[in-house]
Amino acid sequence: MEKRQKMQIIIGGLILITLGVLIILSNTGIYEFGRSWPVLLIVIAIGTLIQRVKDIGGWIILTVGTVFLLTEGFGIKMYELGKYLLPVLLIVVGANIIMKSKKKG
Repeated sequence: MEKRQKMQIIIGGLILITLGVLIILSNTGIYEFGRSWPVLLIVIAIGTLIQRVKDIGGWIILTVGTVFLLTEGFGIKMYELGKYLLPVLLIVVGANIIMKSKKKG
């Protein structure tokens, strides 16, 4: 079995374990699934990024999962989050542009 195939199996297992834990937490009333589902998005994104760090889709899913976790799970208002998210996003994109230009030149 090749390394990539092994990694996909491990990530699939982690996703199923996370989903199971979230359902148990919801069924016991400890933490509602409606508030915890973003954790599943974060696990999927981390699995994607483990396989390929430069996968833009993985980074988008991670960002969306994190935003929803902060707003749904911790009650942070989207406006408050937006004040910091946009500047951080601009910094990351700018740094990425600089790093790519250094590799080419």
